[in-house]
Amino acid sequence: MSTQPLKMVNASTRSVLANITADQLQNSTPCASWDVAGIINHVIGAQGFFVAGMTGQPPSSEEVDHSAGDFLAAYDAATQATVDCFEADGALDGMVKMPFGEMPGRAVLGLAMTDTFTHGWDLAKATGQSTDLAPELAAQLLEASRQMIQPAFRGDDGAAPFGSEQPCPDGSCNADQLAAFLGRDVS
Repeated sequence: MSTQPLKMVNASTRSVLANITADQLQNSTPCASWDVAGIINHVIGAQGFFVAGMTGQPPSSEEVDHSAGDFLAAYDAATQATVDCFEADGALDGMVKMPFGEMPGRAVLGLAMTDTFTHGWDLAKATGQSTDLAPELAAQLLEASRQMIQPAFRGDDGAAPFGSEQPCPDGSCNADQLAAFLGRDVS
């Protein structure tokens, strides 16, 4: 497995971030606990979380308000660091100790891709952009999510990684289907 799908995820979310304006930072999002600024901070901060896990370091507890500055530059630097850590020799083949348990490097890569892509969807939805993001990639992430996400990972917003699967209208784009599977209201 290469990091090319991760680079595609990063590019998809970057394209959404590039169209967010300062007056949209307080918009509500499909993630009830975060506004647009909160998701920007999470999606950039999560990159450091994945890098820390992949490099055997504890995650940083420092909270940075990336949304108050050049969040696109911060995103670019953070996602490049994430790509670099997954491209290290043997990174995808070994076991990784994450705060919630040990898992294969490939699974951490999948988690990083799904988190970054889905929060890109959240930002697109919250800022009135198209949510039809990277259709083939979204289909792959949906298939992988259906295989990996177990009922124990679902619960209330802020209490569990994923909400209950939500209905999705027939004919919805792949990214909307993924968002609904992960607990987002796509209506």
